[in-house]
Amino acid sequence: MWLTFCTAVVGCIPEGSFKRTMVRSVLIQCFGFLSSALSSVVNYHNIENRPLNGICVANHTSPIDVLMLMCDNCYSLIGQRHGGFLGVLQRALARASPHIWFERAEAKDRLFVAKRLKEHVSDPVNPPILIFPEGTCINNTSVMQFKKGSFEVGGVIYPVAIKYDPRFGDAFWNSSRYSMMQYLFLMMTSWAIVCDVWYLPPMYRAEGESAIDFANRVKSVIAKQGGLVDLVWDGQLKRMKPKKEWKEKQQEKFSKLLKGE
Repeated sequence: MWLTFCTAVVGCIPEGSFKRTMVRSVLIQCFGFLSSALSSVVNYHNIENRPLNGICVANHTSPIDVLMLMCDNCYSLIGQRHGGFLGVLQRALARASPHIWFERAEAKDRLFVAKRLKEHVSDPVNPPILIFPEGTCINNTSVMQFKKGSFEVGGVIYPVAIKYDPRFGDAFWNSSRYSMMQYLFLMMTSWAIVCDVWYLPPMYRAEGESAIDFANRVKSVIAKQGGLVDLVWDGQLKRMKPKKEWKEKQQEKFSKLLKGE
């Protein structure tokens, strides 16, 4: 409620550079206060590469990834529009700074999403927009397939690698096992949430490079810096069965391995 109140207040300030400065200061302080409730210890590396605008992409372990990043920088967020308390928070954030919230039907329209992203990154005064291309939480050991959508927009991509220290608390959210409230309780009762964040140099799509190849190149850089395993599998496989063609491709590779080809 405190975060909602603060963002609602600064949202009343007329648009301009003063409002942007106030929003950045208030949001960083608010998220820093929230992180203290989790006994968070965050180490930021290479801050000279901190995102200024464009698109920031990071590997995804937990919903608190946003919290870890927003303690050090101001980002715009993208996601589905919700009701209830979360919807109240989304509306308060939208009054304070530019965010992209979609209705469920709109989120499935890739062209509509791409258009909104292009509009956002084309305005240099907008904060960088934070995207987790994996689309789901992965267990802090690997980086899985990046969706290509955010890499089709064009412009600069700021990669960020996030790695939690599992010795103090497991930050991975297994949504099939724990509800959000159960997960937050586990986080608040852990010894600490120790996290390293690496800001990597900005990357651009090369001439003739496909969006998929660009996404894989960025993913590889993030995995290497974070000491994570770079995997080609779609993270959504934890919720659905693999496609038939995927299984056939792996079977073909395995048969060639047996034949010594």
